[in-house]
Amino acid sequence: MTMELDFIHALEAKVREQLSAQRVGYLLGAGSSYLDGTGYPLALELWDRIKDCITDTDRRDEIQAKLDDGANGIEHALDLLDDGGPVEGPHRHVVTAAIAELFRPLIPSLDYHAEFVQRLAQRPDPSVKVFNLNYDPLIERAAEHACVRLSDGFVGNEHAFFEPAVFEERIGRIRGTHRGRQFEETAKPIQLLKLHGSVGWYECETYDIRRCAFASTIPENTKRLMIPPQRRKAGDTMTPPYSALWSTFRGALGQDRLPINRLLCLGYGFADEHVNAVIENALARTDFTVLILTKELSETAWNRWSTKSNVIVVTEERCSLKGKVGDGHHDLWNFQRIAKEV
Repeated sequence: MTMELDFIHALEAKVREQLSAQRVGYLLGAGSSYLDGTGYPLALELWDRIKDCITDTDRRDEIQAKLDDGANGIEHALDLLDDGGPVEGPHRHVVTAAIAELFRPLIPSLDYHAEFVQRLAQRPDPSVKVFNLNYDPLIERAAEHACVRLSDGFVGNEHAFFEPAVFEERIGRIRGTHRGRQFEETAKPIQLLKLHGSVGWYECETYDIRRCAFASTIPENTKRLMIPPQRRKAGDTMTPPYSALWSTFRGALGQDRLPINRLLCLGYGFADEHVNAVIENALARTDFTVLILTKELSETAWNRWSTKSNVIVVTEERCSLKGKVGDGHHDLWNFQRIAKEV
């Protein structure tokens, strides 16, 4: 028992140390928006929640047939229905439309996410980066609710336009000093990069990329910009607007002049290989640490990440501190707890 407690105490101390360090980036998965069932659904729950919203019964029945035949979730079913050609199949579009319709009226509590963004805004790091794999608007709504400046790459109001150059902008004033005119930064907006798109994002026929209000429906004859749970999504990330967001993601993990030194992954189960590959490449750096805080990991994901010396894994069942395995933790993986400690 003493050894087990020693491991837990060492784990908690190391996580606190990493959270309080400088140049920390954040990667949010579905578990960070779940809120113990009061938030947005997890991937495994999606099909049961959206299938009745799909009005294209032929497509819905084809997806259901693949699931009935043994497809391992909606991602596998969509892969089986995709011929792999350059033209996107129709099934992915009915799925993303149904997800958007499911998410649009949901308004979970903002309390934990508001505290999360408030604490990030107080950090001394310039332009804290939050990489979000979720479609929901919890972070955006929480920032607005808490009066925290946030930049998501869009500029405007009712139908904001995508301008990734805003991620390079700095807010400040020029002051005269004894050394001449000096730039003084007066605000450091959190940078939110939604790597898989979002509800409210769409593309017009004129190739303009826009964002409408999250509770609104996108205009007719536009393309919804949400990468569905499907293996094709790795290719989707090479097209606008995703290409600019992913370039920033890769840069922050190693290609920038001052990359982040720690990536805190909250509620992400490491099931997306195109995300994992970027993270694994960054682990070649000796000054880079990954913290994986999630309720559970698949056996495959656990075996891949728990043995690495610069990775800390915290789940409910078991934990790994830079390769040393110990008991699970009752809540150190929980977003509601971490939101108060970042």
